Formats: sequence, structure tokens, C-alpha cells
Amino acid sequence: MNRTVALVSLLLAGLSLAPFGNQVTADEQSLFGYSAESSRTERQWEEKLRAIPSPENLRAYMQRLSAHPHNVGSPYDKDNAEWIAAKFKEFGLDTHIEQFDVLFPTPKERAVELVEGGPKFSAKLQEPTLSQDPTSNQQAEQLPTYNAYSIDGDVTAPLVYVNYGIPEDYEQLDRMGISVKGKIVIARYYHSWRGIKPKVAAEHGAVGCLIYSDPHEDGFVQGETFPAGPFRPPDGVQRGSVADMPFYPGDPLTPGVGATKDAKRLKIEEAATITKNSRAADFLRGRATPARRAHRPGRPRRLARRTRNHLSRWPRAGESSSESEIKLGNQASLRRDWKNSGVHSSR
Repeated sequence: MNRTVALVSLLLAGLSLAPFGNQVTADEQSLFGYSAESSRTERQWEEKLRAIPSPENLRAYMQRLSAHPHNVGSPYDKDNAEWIAAKFKEFGLDTHIEQFDVLFPTPKERAVELVEGGPKFSAKLQEPTLSQDPTSNQQAEQLPTYNAYSIDGDVTAPLVYVNYGIPEDYEQLDRMGISVKGKIVIARYYHSWRGIKPKVAAEHGAVGCLIYSDPHEDGFVQGETFPAGPFRPPDGVQRGSVADMPFYPGDPLTPGVGATKDAKRLKIEEAATITKNSRAADFLRGRATPARRAHRPGRPRRLARRTRNHLSRWPRAGESSSESEIKLGNQASLRRDWKNSGVHSSR
């Protein structure tokens, strides 16, 4: 027994990289590929970089960028792009604005109604203003509650709840003997990119797709809702795209190339990433009622879904506020630190 213990001790001592009582801490060890001196220099720069983000700057930038709705092609989108470019130039960066003309549909008509199988239900499709959010009353500037790149449609059909609307949910429906062919499906957000939900619904023969925010993932189940907390309030709506981005991202009419003014464009009916069925965004105010009733067997519901879009090409020269403010905050601080350290950059 004693011999075994002694042998193990000798092996451990032989494998040790440093004498006992003189261990090298992780911060003192050289970084892989660095000498001891360059490791110290690298760590000093990393400490400086970690200290750069300024909460005050980020808050001010975010408030400025999000002071008005700034969807693509809007006046404040252009204003933001010009303001960001001016900031980058102020930071010493070589900056210019490039313009791309992209297909951007906006709705002309939207309606979602429960017409059979229970009390008449009409979706509000309008978010209320909140006294705690001064930007919520800018309704003349806001986009309607919708998701972009859905085809026009006017359908009335039974409603089928499909959980998250992903392939395994349809496999479960098949096992239950439930078909969505010729039906309108209703799916909740999460567990996939939103554009997958109408795509998979169409592949299974559905004629329409509704998507709603379930409080289980995005609401009071998770915690306090806005304005008391960070989670989505009952009347809050996602806005976004339902284009088939896994197929190809970006402008639907110019796959694989930049949407410059003289780029060769597809016809709208040739665009493979535009949805193949009619779809809508969240319901608002009682939006979960049709979803819950759709769970119940033997109670058929018929839903009317109508949408018409205005399709046009809009110049795009902006990006999301959160991405912009992080870049702005980092660039401002980096410029300050680089100047103080004698390091300069022209780009």
C-alpha cells in the first residue's frame, strides 16, 4: 500500500511543470503564441479594451437613434445614417454612405376575423400608446403591425393550432390524424426563425399562417412586462421579416449580389424567398383566444385572413440601433484611448 502511494507521488512530482510552492498563475503564464513580454503587453491592451464601453455614451446614442421610427427608406433612417457617418468621420474613420435599392413591402389592408364557431373576434392589429414611452404615440411614422415579405391573400378557412410550427410539430399532428391542408395555421414564436413557420405551413398545404407571441416565452410568465419589467406586454407586437432567409438572405429580387440601382432584378413572382401563403403578425388584445380554442377537439373554427401589400423599392442606408450604438460607443472610446497611447488609425 505504502509503495503504491509513493509511486503515485513520484509520478505527480515528475509531471509537474513548476516546483511545489512556486506555481504560475493563469495571468502570469504566457499566452499561446506570445512571448512573456508580448503576453504582458497583450493583457494590458485587453484590460484597456474591457474598460472602454461607456454606459452613458451607449444610452445617449441609443436614445438618439431610436427617437423616431427608422425603418428602411424612412426620413429618420436617412437621418440616422448621416448622423452615424458624421460621427465616424469625427472619430477619424474614412467613411461614406452607400445606397442600395431593396424591395420593401408595406401593408395597404390587414384583417383577421373569427367568423364561425364562436363569438365574433376581430384582431385590433394596433398597439396602444404608453405614457411611459414617449415614442409610442408616433403612430403616423410607425410601421403597421405586420411581417414583411408575405404575399397578398384573402382566405377564409378552419384554424389549426400548430404549436411552434416547426417540422416536428407537423409530425405530431400527423400522428394525431390532423391535416392542415386548406387550413389557416396559428403558430407561436420561438424555436425557429419566424420565416420558417409560414414556409413549413405552406409545404403542408396551409393557405394562411398566423404567428403570435405566447407569454410563456415572451411575456408575464417570464417576469414583469413593460413598463414594469423587460418582457413583452400583452399588446406588444413583433415586427420583422418572414422571408425564407436560409435559402438566401437580403433583397429578394437580387439574390447573391448587392441591390445597386443598376443590378439585374428578378420579377416579384420569381422571388423564391417571399412566402407562399398569406400570413399575419400578432393578434393583440385577446390574441391567444383563438389559439387556445384551436386546441379543443370537436370545435371547428373558421378564420378570415385578408392582406394586401404595397410593394416598392426603397433606398437602404441604415442598420439596427443596437448594432449602431455599440459601434459608436466603441469607436468613440477607442479613438480616445488610441490617441492617448500614441496609436492612430485612418480607417
